[in-house]
Amino acid sequence: MSRWIAFPLAAVAATACVTINVYFPAAEAREAAREFVEGVVGEGADEALPGDGDPGASRQWPSLGELAGRVDWYALAGIGSAHAQTPDITIRTPSIQAIQSRMAQRFDSTLRAGFDAGALGFAADGTIVVRDASALPLRDRAAIQQAVAEDNRDRKAVYREIAVANGHPEWEPRIREVFAQQWISSARPGWWYQQGGVWKQK
Repeated sequence: MSRWIAFPLAAVAATACVTINVYFPAAEAREAAREFVEGVVGEGADEALPGDGDPGASRQWPSLGELAGRVDWYALAGIGSAHAQTPDITIRTPSIQAIQSRMAQRFDSTLRAGFDAGALGFAADGTIVVRDASALPLRDRAAIQQAVAEDNRDRKAVYREIAVANGHPEWEPRIREVFAQQWISSARPGWWYQQGGVWKQK
């Protein structure tokens, strides 16, 4: 009888030894987002990393949840963790860099003027919104609308591409959330952003 009890226990132990402990690397994702966004916005962007949603917040200590995610619980339990992973977030793939280049060119040629005029704002979901078209000359409105639509397509594509390039498509919502905070943190004074369903000016 003891032999039959020992068998499932051994199977459980073997399974535990090969468990892959992969957490979402929030700090690395914030740094990758900062690098990408500042490459688009360019010189003069706010260097502060996003905190708890406050665009003026400086780097925050990780939350208890993040710290818990970084603890190797398998090692603490005495279970082998040779397969534990602590992945970085890479944004240096040809596809991601091509999107970044397009976005930087579009931002300098069209979108920056819209933000400076107060016509555009960073939405809470990581996209751009035309919040006040009347702030633009009539002749420029169609071009701005088109640029916003194209940029939002690129934004959605890059969030997905970063998640896929790092081997975790399920991270896309987290990537989008981190980037949404970073667009706000990198906004220049006077630009508009959305927080809690309300428009605010930085």
